[in-house]
Amino acid sequence: MSTEAPKLSPVEGHKSESHLLRGTIALEMAQGHDHFGDADKSLIKFHGFYQQDDRDARKTRQKDGPAKLYIFMVRCKIPGGKVTAEQYLALDKLCEQYANDTLRITSRQGFQFHGVRMPGLKAIIADINKTLLTTLGACGDVNRNVMAPPAPIASPLYDTLQADADKLAAHFAPRSGAYHEIWLDGEKVSGGEETEPIYGKVYLPRKFKIGFALPEDNSVDVFAQDLGLIALAEGEKIVGYNMLVGGGMGMTHGNANTFPHIGQPMGFINPDQLQTAAEAVVELFRDHGNRADRKRARIKYLVHDWGVAKFREVLATYLPFPLVLPKPVEVTGFPLHLGWNPQGDGKFYYGLSIENGRIKDEGDFRLKTAVRLIVEKFRPRLRLTPMQDILFCDLPAKALAGIEEILAAHNVPTHRSLVRQHSMACPAIPTCGLAIAEAERAMPALIDQLEETLTTLKLDEEKISIRMTGCPNGCVRTYQSDIGVVGRSGDKYTIFVGGNLVGSRLAYVLKDLVPLHDIVPTLHPLLARFQSERSAAEGFGDYCQRLGEDAARAVVQN
Repeated sequence: MSTEAPKLSPVEGHKSESHLLRGTIALEMAQGHDHFGDADKSLIKFHGFYQQDDRDARKTRQKDGPAKLYIFMVRCKIPGGKVTAEQYLALDKLCEQYANDTLRITSRQGFQFHGVRMPGLKAIIADINKTLLTTLGACGDVNRNVMAPPAPIASPLYDTLQADADKLAAHFAPRSGAYHEIWLDGEKVSGGEETEPIYGKVYLPRKFKIGFALPEDNSVDVFAQDLGLIALAEGEKIVGYNMLVGGGMGMTHGNANTFPHIGQPMGFINPDQLQTAAEAVVELFRDHGNRADRKRARIKYLVHDWGVAKFREVLATYLPFPLVLPKPVEVTGFPLHLGWNPQGDGKFYYGLSIENGRIKDEGDFRLKTAVRLIVEKFRPRLRLTPMQDILFCDLPAKALAGIEEILAAHNVPTHRSLVRQHSMACPAIPTCGLAIAEAERAMPALIDQLEETLTTLKLDEEKISIRMTGCPNGCVRTYQSDIGVVGRSGDKYTIFVGGNLVGSRLAYVLKDLVPLHDIVPTLHPLLARFQSERSAAEGFGDYCQRLGEDAARAVVQN
């Protein structure tokens, strides 16, 4: 039997030869290119942006014109989704100056700009940094944005989770001077002096995601994180964290070796052990993750292939203290934090539902203008939520009338159906190069249909989560929801059911290759059965699990 080590993926070579993420990025921009070559295309992700092309433009491209209209998605890394009024107003202007006039709240509490062209890249990244935000590490094979429950509750619990998110985000930020040199005109670091003490020169095998939660507030989808941290409290004091390892939603159609996975409980740590324990998990992933096949490079595959017992055994060798088994805890809450709410300090916050996170003006619907006017008038702190919504914080009681007046004047609804509030979609076409079907642009009409069906069945007061992606990567955590809709090819999708609101289990395939216009009709008989057969307090995903895969599929077969 051959003992030859597997051949590393090309991306590993790009990282190894990049001189700590520098590559030839600056040179390619200086030469006036409209896009980056393959090696730099891998490296720019670490700097916070992706190379894409306008897929709508492909349809009207002239035969003698350029092969592609290259554009870039630029992402801000914002731990816990905390944004000041001044930062928001600056980003609002930047999307008009350099992007497609919209801001998009991500499902990891960040902001994305879409449609940026090469000549504007350096300027927009520099201007983002002038606001004291950053794009560094928002993408790439490093720890991504660290998530935390967004509610601005005047509580030591919420304050501690936000502070811990900041702490881990700073600790796992890349240390290379490449970002400062290329985008902020920093002084070059001479060779041999610079190191990445946690990641090493080839960084991680793939991306890594961290999220904090409370048992009663799992708005971050803690079970989907590479490292999920559930805070356990006594009164208003956090006494420790249960560590979940191995969550991840990505998969590849037709490849049974890839699959979504729920984070598994690995241990309990005291608050003062948090950073050390998180670093141990990252280092274990760095040393043992798959660097040959990027489709199997996430830490979830280590957890699955090794099993929990072996993973704990190996993790213990990275820790300077004994690994304690996790405490018994049940995750019960998934609050959206929408509407008018007291903060507990005499002030209030207002949560505004943003459909699919896209802040835009379109026709009479003037959401972007309305949000800007609210921020200009009230100067609130803002929080971005994992459901792609926005919270205006620190408001006086009298602000509610003014906010509602601005929203009404710009045709922004202050109430959306429960199913629309619990929906998410990824950007997909026209910007994402991985998309094989529509998502963000198709989701509103899909929800329109679903609202009609739920109203007819008298299920409109039910909290049913539905998430849609244009490819199987599951960027809005599709496979945990009550209903998941995943792009399959063209206008066809795979329908999943059986997850739940708190995301603690995976959904199963209900039906494959369903045309977009048939998705709601396909779900209708199953929803009708749920309406007539459910037990008290049983959610739709719970019912689908109780019914079983074979029986559920039989219900929807033509």
